[in-house]
Amino acid sequence: MTSVSTDEVAVRPVPAPIDAAPTRRWWALGVIAMAQLMVVLDGTIVTIALPYAQDDLAISDANRQWALTSYALMFGGLLLLGGRLADYRGRRRMFLIGLGGFAASSALAGLAWDGMSFFAGRALQGVFAAVLAPAALALITVTFVEHRERARAFAVYAAVSAGGAAIGLIAGGALTEYVSWRWTLLINTPIAVVAAIGGLLLVIRDRPAQVRGSYDLPGAVTVALGLVSLVYGFTRAAEAGWGAASTVMFFGIAAVLLTMFVVIESRVTNPLLPLHIPGEINRGGAFLTAFVIPIPLFAMFLFLSYYFQNTLGYTPLRTGVLFLPFPLAIVVSAGFASSLLPRVGPRPLMAVGSGLGAIGLVYLAQLQPGSTWLSLVLPSQVLIALGLGLVFVPMQAVALHRIEERDAGVASALLNTAQQIGGAVGLALLSTVVAQVFARHPGSAIALNPATGQPVPIDPNGFTAANIHSYDVAFYWGAGFLLLAMVVSLVTVRLGRNGLGDETQNAAHLVA
Repeated sequence: MTSVSTDEVAVRPVPAPIDAAPTRRWWALGVIAMAQLMVVLDGTIVTIALPYAQDDLAISDANRQWALTSYALMFGGLLLLGGRLADYRGRRRMFLIGLGGFAASSALAGLAWDGMSFFAGRALQGVFAAVLAPAALALITVTFVEHRERARAFAVYAAVSAGGAAIGLIAGGALTEYVSWRWTLLINTPIAVVAAIGGLLLVIRDRPAQVRGSYDLPGAVTVALGLVSLVYGFTRAAEAGWGAASTVMFFGIAAVLLTMFVVIESRVTNPLLPLHIPGEINRGGAFLTAFVIPIPLFAMFLFLSYYFQNTLGYTPLRTGVLFLPFPLAIVVSAGFASSLLPRVGPRPLMAVGSGLGAIGLVYLAQLQPGSTWLSLVLPSQVLIALGLGLVFVPMQAVALHRIEERDAGVASALLNTAQQIGGAVGLALLSTVVAQVFARHPGSAIALNPATGQPVPIDPNGFTAANIHSYDVAFYWGAGFLLLAMVVSLVTVRLGRNGLGDETQNAAHLVA
């Protein structure tokens, strides 16, 4: 046995044979999907519960956004580091650590006694989600090595990832209405415990990459702070305006730190993100698509939630149920995409799916005060979901195309990072658009109630019209981003129908 110097990171393989039984693989996928669903829905499950948590914990209107932003910032900012830890310390090991930490931080947030403890719990959820999510996706690449099986596994993962936001709204509505807002967070703890037990019994032990040299801590710090500054810059724009000194400062800090990160990665021996991963044109296009697609998606859920509850006066549970067609359509579309992917290749599916989603958002932008869910919201939701289901499966396959053993975790993390940062940026950007359009609408005028001193709309009908008009403008913006994703797919994704076949062989030696 050779010794290892103190400045080296040496990770030894875990000597465990792979159980190749198909039944175990699919049960393991169920465990991985359960964990991924918990992570994804946690980004939206508190959306419906937030007004109740705000009242209970005496959180101000100015600070309530941190219930969502603190989670997204930590999740997106630390994903690359989480991916590297999965590569170096073992994907199964980090998967289990992530589940344990997520269970504990969910309990902290659910039992919060004031706003700061609530935000701290949400931030810690983001930290452990950043450990859990890349390990989960990387485990799929080492568990399913046959091309068609992997396509089906990606379809399940895509359906869970895309539909998790809507499922979170449904679960959040039911728990808030019938139990307590606290259970929108506490429910994660027993789920994480069950998933951890399943992970111990069913998920295969992978062989961690062996690496010489220290961890890329400068890269980890600069990219985390850079991404946090970027998202916070958009958040400040929503509050203070695009030209405010604080907004410009955070955008400037983000630009400097992310530039430093690229320089560091090009020079260090053991980079956090090897630049050849996004540098290959097909993978680069998939990562860029993964960033663009969530920009309208997260905002759509938030604005429709406000429309259902504040404009139409629906209960939290009814609001959640009205989102149910979205994940159902995603499941159907993702399954269809998994069967088509080996036949037609990724580019047609990604381009057609993005275009179909854009059409759905344009149709949703026709929302008016007299519109109904059945005639307008439902068909637009189904169109968007069918389109995105066609995008997510090939996008994930291309993003992990021909990834070497040592980089599977960080490639998975980069995909998750792109989606989370895209969603956070989109939420902040389109919220800014909505606020500015609403303020310019003549129906948004308010006056003070002389009896209570509270602001009230001068014309309630005009106030409703101003709200809906601001949402419509945001939906048009969202359609534009999906058209951008379609262009990116057509220009950058060049793999043919047989182009993904070789990647399945590359992962076969990842398992012990």
